[in-house]
Amino acid sequence: MVEWTAEERAAIQVYLQNSTTNRCLVVYPWTWRYFGGFGNLYNSEAIMANPKVAAHGTVVLQGLDKTSLFTQKLQVDPGNFQLLGDCLTVVIATRMRTEFTPDIQAAWQKFLSVVVSALRRQYH
Repeated sequence: MVEWTAEERAAIQVYLQNSTTNRCLVVYPWTWRYFGGFGNLYNSEAIMANPKVAAHGTVVLQGLDKTSLFTQKLQVDPGNFQLLGDCLTVVIATRMRTEFTPDIQAAWQKFLSVVVSALRRQYH
């Protein structure tokens, strides 16, 4: 398992906040089933205004070491990890704009592929 420093968590957490979770829930509505306790998720306006969705990015980052919870208790479809990574890439590109060069994108894609691969391994 990869160890994260507080500085690394803070740098990544900026991009894992509500906009990534919002985008994932809007673009991939079948992921709502994992968020039944979040209340109204029936349209993009409700998702964007939902405080539980807004706080979930921090939960995701702090939960990367709890993969057995995802696999055994929550039974999250491992394909959803890739979807969340794709949404994160869009959010990062939107925020960085012209600074999101092909090299920066390649670095993020490399990072995300390692995370997704590690999460998927828990299913085998």
